[in-house]
Amino acid sequence: MLRSFVALPWLAALVLQAILVGVLLAKRMWRKFPLFATYAGLNLALGIGSYVIFRTGSPFAYFVAYWVKEAIGLSLGLAVVYEVFSHLFRPYPGLRKLAALVFQGAVVLLVILGCIVVYAQPLGEHTRIVAAFYIVEEAARILEVGLLLSLFLFASAFGLHWRQYVFGIAVGLGIFVTVELVAVTMRVQFGITANPVFNIVRTISFNSSLIIWISYLLAPELATSPSELPKRAQLEQWNRAVMELIYQ
Repeated sequence: MLRSFVALPWLAALVLQAILVGVLLAKRMWRKFPLFATYAGLNLALGIGSYVIFRTGSPFAYFVAYWVKEAIGLSLGLAVVYEVFSHLFRPYPGLRKLAALVFQGAVVLLVILGCIVVYAQPLGEHTRIVAAFYIVEEAARILEVGLLLSLFLFASAFGLHWRQYVFGIAVGLGIFVTVELVAVTMRVQFGITANPVFNIVRTISFNSSLIIWISYLLAPELATSPSELPKRAQLEQWNRAVMELIYQ
């Protein structure tokens, strides 16, 4: 009964991922967002493989498949954050250089913060290797959430215009990794007893992100409005100023 209940949102996620991949292919979005397209495609393939193993394979085979999928998902999630960052700052090389320096500093600080957080909290997991895996995932989610928050704050500070597709990808990823961070933290705290709630919550949050991505990618991207032109002129001035400062 429990396996069937867990399987329902999982199957919904696979259907939504297939729709997302179909939209990316139909609109040839792999040319504009190759990392996000890779993230979506591999998530779908690994999700199908994990589901088949979950239904028919051994617990150990599923354990291996689950953590392979998580490791690839975490790595590509960080790559998608970088891709969003690149698209947002592409017209302004000076601001992009400044933001890259800020991001590098943020990565170092967030890694240190993640290590402190996961070291200081008690563990609810009895198996050391499982506890280690979840601690690494928690630290990676802290890094992802921190980078996305830094990206939104930096864009707000400079008044950068978010293109519709880029904003949709960032918002969807932000919702997923934030809920994922909370869920993983609870899993680390309470151990295996939190597994049913952990699996359902993270699947629902991922499904929500998939719906956001599909909705934004299906909608036509709006052209720059005349009201944004003064802001763009100011950004060009800031970009030139930063370029002169960097290359003096």
